Amino acid sequence: MAANATTNPSQLLPLELVDKCIGSRIHIVMKSDKEIVGTLLGFDDFVNMVLEDVTEFEITPEGRRITKLDQILLNGNNITMVRYSKAILFRC
Repeated sequence: MAANATTNPSQLLPLELVDKCIGSRIHIVMKSDKEIVGTLLGFDDFVNMVLEDVTEFEITPEGRRITKLDQILLNGNNITMVRYSKAILFRC
């Protein structure tokens, strides 16, 4: 049964799905007014993530702020949604 879980996408566990994104660009929506796009290098059981080549999008009272970062360690407690897409679109 476990072998079928890894071959049938509808039965993937959340951490298995995140694991398949290692080395890929992902789009992360945070609990705050921030969205992050970067390449996933790794993660742990708490979904704390290490990302490189990062762009952070933040909505502020002054408008949209974009910050470029080489590498970050992201706390998994603040993540609302993770999305993998070949063509990443931004809500900001």
